[in-house]
Amino acid sequence: MSDILLRGNSMDGEIRVFSAVTTELVGEAQRIHKTYPTATAALGRVLTMSAIMGANLKNPGDSTTIQFKGDGPLGNIVAVCNNKSEVRGYVANPYVDIPRKANGKLDVGGAVGRGFLSVIRDLGMKEPYIGQVPIVTGEIAEDMTYYFAESEQIPTAIALGVLVNPDMTVKAAGGFMIQLMPEATDAAAEKLEKKLKEIMPVTTMIESGMSAEDILFAVTDDFDMLISNNTVTPKYKCYCSKERMEKALISIGKTELEDLIREQGSAELTCQFCDNKYTFGKSELESLLKE
Repeated sequence: MSDILLRGNSMDGEIRVFSAVTTELVGEAQRIHKTYPTATAALGRVLTMSAIMGANLKNPGDSTTIQFKGDGPLGNIVAVCNNKSEVRGYVANPYVDIPRKANGKLDVGGAVGRGFLSVIRDLGMKEPYIGQVPIVTGEIAEDMTYYFAESEQIPTAIALGVLVNPDMTVKAAGGFMIQLMPEATDAAAEKLEKKLKEIMPVTTMIESGMSAEDILFAVTDDFDMLISNNTVTPKYKCYCSKERMEKALISIGKTELEDLIREQGSAELTCQFCDNKYTFGKSELESLLKE
């Protein structure tokens, strides 16, 4: 099943919903970073959330960055997304795979630990908007739900899931986000809460062959829904280039660049997001120094 991300609104305007299948996107991230299962689940959930938030960006230059900075063995988890839901990300320690929980599920919360969750929205203004909340459970979806309630004052329900095969590839990934709009009544909130208690896990729905559209209607079947026509295909996409790496080298400053030329004579930079390597010989470094 191909990856897809769609959004819908109830006809009465009380709720809006985003639903996504991101199996290929998360699979690509796993191939690039060679993540172990727990790291795959954590990064995959953050990437899926990032893609969903990207669907809400209006302009081509807009971006959203999600960063989980926990004290668990995974270290930093970062995902960056544009308005086409093109996502890139990384986890500081991709080779983390801690023992599973008693119920057999991957212990993402234990691997993330406690710390802070930051969301940075760059909407082309002078300063980006930065919201930060403590990490409550480390399970990603619960922390993002807490973020929306605390930082943006939007009542939100989020479910994210990644199912990993025994060979460490990704079997299923996706998620949904439901938000109550300002005009939502208490009755709508109660109806939604009741529905969410009985819904299957996201990965169970995807594994059984349900599409993003099926999932959207399953979680909102007590509401009359309209699906908007701006459906997107979320993708893992990095925008690194040799030019960008040149700027990074220039930004370290003249003294450091001189030391690098004298001590090593060359430099190899690796992109954190896609693992591409960029090599700069001595003459290239010297011309950067002149700049």
